[in-house]
Amino acid sequence: MMIEALIAVALVGAFVTFVAPNRIAGKLAFAISLIPAALSLWMFSAFDGSGNALLGGELAFASEFEWIQFGEYSISWLVGLDGISMPLVVLTTILSTLAIVSSWTPIDERESQFYGLVLFIEANLIGVFAALDFFVWFIFWEAVLIPMYLLIGIWGGPRRKYAAIKFFVYTNVASLVMFGAFIALVFGLGDVTTFALPDVTAAMLDGGPDGFLGIGGTTLASLVFVAMFLGFAVKVPIVPFHTWLPDAHVEAPTPASVLLAGVLLKMGTYALLRFNFTMFPTEVIEPFVIPIAAIAVISVIYGAMLALAQTDLKRIVAYSSVSSMGYVILGLIALTQFGVGGATFQMVSHGLISGLMFMAVGVIYNATHTRMVTDMSGMADRMPVAVGILVAGAFGYMGLPLMSGFFGEFTIFFGAFGAEGLAYSQVFTALAMFGIVIVAGYLLFALQRTVFGPYHLETDYDVDRAPLHDIAPMFVLLGLIILLGVAPELIFEMITDAVDPILETGGEL
Repeated sequence: MMIEALIAVALVGAFVTFVAPNRIAGKLAFAISLIPAALSLWMFSAFDGSGNALLGGELAFASEFEWIQFGEYSISWLVGLDGISMPLVVLTTILSTLAIVSSWTPIDERESQFYGLVLFIEANLIGVFAALDFFVWFIFWEAVLIPMYLLIGIWGGPRRKYAAIKFFVYTNVASLVMFGAFIALVFGLGDVTTFALPDVTAAMLDGGPDGFLGIGGTTLASLVFVAMFLGFAVKVPIVPFHTWLPDAHVEAPTPASVLLAGVLLKMGTYALLRFNFTMFPTEVIEPFVIPIAAIAVISVIYGAMLALAQTDLKRIVAYSSVSSMGYVILGLIALTQFGVGGATFQMVSHGLISGLMFMAVGVIYNATHTRMVTDMSGMADRMPVAVGILVAGAFGYMGLPLMSGFFGEFTIFFGAFGAEGLAYSQVFTALAMFGIVIVAGYLLFALQRTVFGPYHLETDYDVDRAPLHDIAPMFVLLGLIILLGVAPELIFEMITDAVDPILETGGEL
């Protein structure tokens, strides 16, 4: 019942924080968030699962009971963790705790509601990564949208309502497309009377659907694959479904941006791996390999070029997320051990690095009240520690060796370059690698303008060293980035143990 305990603590904590006085809400939420963080780290150390959750693997901390029966179909509470979901649960709990601490400076109104929503998001994110029945998973998936919409719409910037509505409409429409496609798939699998993902996966790999509403089984499988890919692609997001992301990041308060980039985007790539690239057999995936690889490379290059054109530090980091998620998609579609394993590792790595970058930009904004590159310079003289961490995070984004970004990108490139089932794999990989050059260009350009040179600030504020509670979360993230860069086997062996059955069952392309 450990997974239930994680979710329950975060949910109960959310409601307790909602009714707590504003003056203690931040400290109370932090104390509560330490419980799931500590529990998830213990679960990580005691993890004894093996194989893949959808392919008959041994689940860790699993529990199951029948929940709802309607007609011949049943919905069950089925949760459990494998080597793919366990690191993402730990990422969720740690980032949630650090996001709460990073909120203490910028959030100065309606604190109890803000921190309650953060804990509510944490509970549902854990559910997304642990649930293995589609209906239960979908409830958690949708429940994440509402608090994030409120965080952006209430505590965001001047265009917060526009950004919040755009975020909600994009992601909710995508969810409806994905939901309808999956239900059609289940109805097309004549012998399946449950929405448990392992059962649906077994039926898909053992002949697939018979058909639905006059659509043949083969055609139905392909249509569902495309619909679900599009639904998840909006959440990732990849080009051309990325336009909601910069607006959401720019208008969101810094802690919301940390959670949005650090964990919410990983919901899309996690779902792609779980559904599209685990549930569907090779013959369904094969016709879409080159188009998906092309979309991945376009996202890498186009996202990096958009970042290069920005003068707002938050937009730079936001567009860099589009580019980084392109690498993850390339690794997934390679369908090799290093490709898929590297993509999953990169989900965790990017969550840490992007969280660090948004925190650092937020600390600078708290002091200067501007994020524009043209409005400031020489910040290193006034905020040496915060700027030093920002520079270190930027190097992590560039793939500096001994940082987690290097291992994630290297394994993706290694896995994609040798992908026998991906035509022109060397060309796709080489083009994606060129994105690193652009990343270095826009990050170094932004850093040179803002943190080095003589001190200058357009706004009329006194800039001093950031308080300890702003710096401490960034130190923790930087330590984790270096730890995974030096010892990636801490999670990579766990990941590959869950990835290998995908390749053995579906077969490498």
